[in-house]
Amino acid sequence: MKHHRSLFAVAMIVLIMMVSTACGASNAETPKNHADGTDEGTDSKQRVVQTLKGDVSIPVDPKRAIGLSVVYPEFLYALGVTPVAVQNYHAEFPSYLEEAMKDTLKMGIAQTPDFEKILASQPDLIIAPDWWANKDYDQLSKIAPTVLLPQRENWRDELRDIAEVLDRSDKAEEVIANLQVKEKEAKEKLHSLVGDETVLYMMIMAKEIVIYGENIDRGSFIHKTLGLKPIKEFPQNERSLSISLEKIPQYNPDHIILQLDDDSSLVKNRYEELVSSPLWKNMTAVKKNQVHMMGGKEWFSLGMSPLADLYAIEDVVRAFEQNKK
Repeated sequence: MKHHRSLFAVAMIVLIMMVSTACGASNAETPKNHADGTDEGTDSKQRVVQTLKGDVSIPVDPKRAIGLSVVYPEFLYALGVTPVAVQNYHAEFPSYLEEAMKDTLKMGIAQTPDFEKILASQPDLIIAPDWWANKDYDQLSKIAPTVLLPQRENWRDELRDIAEVLDRSDKAEEVIANLQVKEKEAKEKLHSLVGDETVLYMMIMAKEIVIYGENIDRGSFIHKTLGLKPIKEFPQNERSLSISLEKIPQYNPDHIILQLDDDSSLVKNRYEELVSSPLWKNMTAVKKNQVHMMGGKEWFSLGMSPLADLYAIEDVVRAFEQNKK
C-alpha cells in the first residue's frame, strides 16, 4: 500500500506542475489589447478606411489581397503587393507579371465573381471597383473586408485610390514619377528616330480591323505620351474606327504599329488575309518595311496600367531602333 501511496503522490506532483506550466504559458501567449485596437503578439493589426460603403476595418499589412478587375492586380503589384488570386482575360499572364504571379490563382473573368475560388484563396482584403462589384458587395464582404473604389478616368487616380487603402501613397507617387521619366526619355528618343513621320496604330480582331486615334487610352499613349505623329486623315472627334480591308489605303502612314488582339485562329486568319492583300502591300509603311508588330497580351492594359505602359515604352523604342539600323 505504501508503494501505491508513493506513486499516487508523485503522480499528483507531476500533474500540478503540468497545470501550472500550462497556465503560465497560456498567460504568456494571451495578446494584450492596445488602445488602437491591435493585439500584441499577433498579425491582426487593423486600420479603419473610409469607403463607398462606409468605414471598413482592414489589416494594416494585408498578406492575401485580391484585386477584382483585370487591371487591379497590376496596381497592387506596382505598389508592392502580389495578389493571391486574380481575374484574367488571357490564359497566361503578360510576360512582365509571369514570374511575379507564378503562384497566383487565375479565376477567369465573368460578370459574377467566382466566390468559391475567392473563398478558397483565404483573402484578408478584397479591393474592387464599385461599378463592377457593387452588386456582389454583401457576399464579398462575408469572405473578407471589402473596399469598393470609384470609377476614374485616369489610371493614376485609380492607383492613388488603391495606394491610400494600403497606406502606400508615397509608393504610388514614386511609380507615377518614375514612369514620367521613362515617357520623357522615350518621347525624345522616338523623335530623334522618326521625326515627323506619321504613325497609325492598328489592331486585328476576330471580327474587325480597328484603328485608334488620340482620344482613347491606347491611341493617346502612342500619339500624345510618346509623341508619334498621327495621320491627318483620322477624324479628330473619333476615339477609334472599325475599317474594312478596302478602306485601308485611305489611311497611308509612314509607320504602322500592328497588334493582334489574341492568338485565336479567327484573328490569325484575318491577319493572313490582310497581309496577303495587294491593297496592304501597296501601303507606304509596308513598302518601307516599317510595320512594327507589337502587343498581344502584353498590351492588353495599355494606357490603363503603369506596368503595361512601361512595357510598351520599351517595346516601341526597341522596334523603331531596330527599324533604323
